[in-house]
Amino acid sequence: MKFGLQLGYWMAAPPANAGEMVTAAEAAGFDAVFAAESWGSDAFGPLAWWGSRTSRVRLGTSVVQLSARTPTSTAMHALTLDHLSGGRAVLGLGVSGPQVVEGWYGQPFAKPLQRTREYVDIVRQVLAREAPVTSAGPHYPLPYAGPGASGLGKPLKPITHPLRADLPIWLGAEGPKNVALTAEIADGWLAIYYAPRLAGMYNEWLDEGFARAGARRSRADFEIAASCQVVVTDDPAAEIERMRWVMSLYIGGMGAPELNFHAHVYRRMGYDREVDEITELFRAGKKAEAAAAVPDEMILDTAIIGDEDHVRAQLPVWEKAGVTMLLIGVPDLESMRRIAPLVQG
Repeated sequence: MKFGLQLGYWMAAPPANAGEMVTAAEAAGFDAVFAAESWGSDAFGPLAWWGSRTSRVRLGTSVVQLSARTPTSTAMHALTLDHLSGGRAVLGLGVSGPQVVEGWYGQPFAKPLQRTREYVDIVRQVLAREAPVTSAGPHYPLPYAGPGASGLGKPLKPITHPLRADLPIWLGAEGPKNVALTAEIADGWLAIYYAPRLAGMYNEWLDEGFARAGARRSRADFEIAASCQVVVTDDPAAEIERMRWVMSLYIGGMGAPELNFHAHVYRRMGYDREVDEITELFRAGKKAEAAAAVPDEMILDTAIIGDEDHVRAQLPVWEKAGVTMLLIGVPDLESMRRIAPLVQG
């Protein structure tokens, strides 16, 4: 089992200790460090800045949003980071949701699966650098020939030769169709709110993608990085209480009430009634009541919380369920000290 450090995205200001956490993660034996973006800080900048202090860990985005950049722009960012890091970049992509895509980026959210397929194809063309990059569209036509076009657009190859044509592309995916697409066209799956007890369901989705003609990978060489709260503590009840607030936000407040992908994940786990109650309370402004409505089981389905012996005993459960990397947040050096023996085996 590999471990990845999730830096996430910034809140009101950059985290004060991120640099030391990145170097501590490499010293502890973490395989990778990941950064995310929402509608504030970007994902590539922190990896280039703090990643320059490291020499071994992979540097991944989890995730960069498709609508934030054109496919060729994202490919430029990825190949640049790959050169600067000596071949350690992992490009994690995701579609985000309609509130962000249409409200922040001013782009249509429709047809996310088609957009993802087309986007990844263009990125791979850039990285391969075998021919000028072209795309018939309809979402990212190259050269552009639509309304307002000058007619002077020319297919181009990147000036800079990418370090690796096979730079890994991982997709953030939550639903069955998106996970199947991930298994078909990507090198790894960034899984959020992964529950080991549902491994059979996830495997059906993945196997559908692996079985498609032209699938890029098989289960043998495909990575599954599951976001997981791994907390070594002698007071698990206090940690669970803290996490109720975070979970109630994601279930009740992230996305529109009628389309919240995180809430759908928990409905598939069998928490329909709980999701309805949490959402109703959160949308009514009753955030304390919404947090209190989150049962322990909803947290422990997707997290590992307890003393070192308990956490160590749970790791094989996740590995047996197909997870190849646990992507975890570690808030401070003391928490890193507690996690380090598990990372080191």
